[in-house]
Amino acid sequence: MTSVRSFRCQAILFDLDGVLVDSAECIERTWRKWAGRHGLNADRVISLAHGRRAIETVRLIAPDLSADEELAVLAASESTTSEGIYEIEGARALLEQLPPRGWGVVTSGIRAVAEFRVHHTGLPSPPVMICADEIAHGKPDPEGYLLAAARLGRSPEECVVVEDAPAGIESAQAAGMRVIAIAVTYARARLSDADAIVSRLTDLRIAHNGDEIDIDVPGVETPGEEGQF
Repeated sequence: MTSVRSFRCQAILFDLDGVLVDSAECIERTWRKWAGRHGLNADRVISLAHGRRAIETVRLIAPDLSADEELAVLAASESTTSEGIYEIEGARALLEQLPPRGWGVVTSGIRAVAEFRVHHTGLPSPPVMICADEIAHGKPDPEGYLLAAARLGRSPEECVVVEDAPAGIESAQAAGMRVIAIAVTYARARLSDADAIVSRLTDLRIAHNGDEIDIDVPGVETPGEEGQF
């Protein structure tokens, strides 16, 4: 069944890649090149890399390699590559209508890469941005989202997260936050733990009165008795 789902919050926390920035082409090319250099299965690497910090992907896939050295190589490539980096449709317009301290970004990318992509796509600079190299534990651990909320001066209950990956959904929920998933990187079935699922960012209808933000998700699929979308 479908209905309009409404969320009320004081802050929206966005994942970056796959939610505000389309970097899939760049990320896939980077990981395929890395996998080829080490004789690894590229498809498996890519499937595990989405939503995770690069250093954790390296540790998971190739524990025999120096994760710090491999991360440096990956970061050097992604922090200077604009090919395959695009603004997600509607991202700039959505962010520009939010209160100045009403949003933030929590990304599995390091700051050099995240800032490069935000600048390249012309998105507003986030008032708070938590990056992979600034936390001890990446998604699905809740550390990043909890830190972002704290820096905005908000409790977890006052925040809604917009994510595109299962690891990010798990991270936000572990932080005690509601989650809207965008089914661009993963099929809807993989995102069924989210509170709502939409097909694209432009499906979200945002309004605010002072610090209070209302999010309407028209035509959203809602969970049935078994909790599946």
